Amino acid sequence: MSKTIVIIVGLALLIGGPDTQADKKASPETFFGAEPNPTGDPIGGGKGYRRLVTGGDFTVRTLDELLAGLKKATSGQTVYVADTTEIDMSGQENVVIGGGVTLAGGRGHKGSRGALLFSTTLKTFPLFRTAGDSVRVTGLRLRGPDPDRRTEQMRKLHRQGKYYSIPNSDGIQCTHKALEVDNCELSGWSHAAVFLRKGATKAHVHHNHMHHNQRSGLGYGVCLDQSDALIEANLFDYCRHHIAGTGRPRTSYEARYNLVLAHANGHSFDMHGGADRKDGTDVAGDWIRIHHNTFKAAGVAAVVIRGKPRRTCDIHHNWFLHAAPARAVRQTNAKGNMNIGKNEYTARRIER
Repeated sequence: MSKTIVIIVGLALLIGGPDTQADKKASPETFFGAEPNPTGDPIGGGKGYRRLVTGGDFTVRTLDELLAGLKKATSGQTVYVADTTEIDMSGQENVVIGGGVTLAGGRGHKGSRGALLFSTTLKTFPLFRTAGDSVRVTGLRLRGPDPDRRTEQMRKLHRQGKYYSIPNSDGIQCTHKALEVDNCELSGWSHAAVFLRKGATKAHVHHNHMHHNQRSGLGYGVCLDQSDALIEANLFDYCRHHIAGTGRPRTSYEARYNLVLAHANGHSFDMHGGADRKDGTDVAGDWIRIHHNTFKAAGVAAVVIRGKPRRTCDIHHNWFLHAAPARAVRQTNAKGNMNIGKNEYTARRIER
């Protein structure tokens, strides 16, 4: 590859967008890491994101209007939360988004941060749930009630057998096909920002900023259980695991073009195995594809597969800021079905 990839200084330039990509036409076989970002939209969404929604069939500004709009909306319709709106949803739980409905804000439109929907209630499990296929949540800030790690507190409760005495929270739970979560900022969810449960197939979670989902022992950006997803071009920071899977059969994901920043209290991408579930197997999901991601959290492992995938785990063309391959990628409790291809393990990007 003759074109030099420039080391870019500064977060705004690092995450890029249509005008700041290092190499728009780069072949996936010729670059490592997320920054060349062939998606055409900025990693993490926001300014420069192109698939904006700027209005809807129902425009809402209050909690009552939001709940009423979601009840009325039918497939193909959009409930739009006005850009400067902040709605306190504390005490709300299992708010339904119907099949084919879009819940939208204007994050990235004319400098908008997007409407803020938030809860201060620790037991918010979840705030939103799908009630059909092809739901889209886009352009919003969803802030949960508990951005803290609670490390010592949770360890003490675990020793006492009371770990779950403090309630958990999820931003979005899905049990249906073709969920799309894009261009959102999702933070403060003690269990997961997005929880894909059994039946949530072909989900697409992309161009989001996910951070401070980090409760000790839980704390996920995206959590999968007997579900599958394409997870791409997200900006991750301050999560325990940015992506995690229960590892039960039919749990799979592809992660590409994601940028993982330096703050972490656990390894970045994960798949549990049978030893975690105590089900007498060593199964760690069906298939996992991890490629063209940048991992800056070098103080923790980037990828830990805690068993043996039923089909394969392919890891290639990532940029790990880890000193050695063994510090970046690990397989525990079992061996096999791991294909670790070409990756970079360097503190500085190699110029090409």
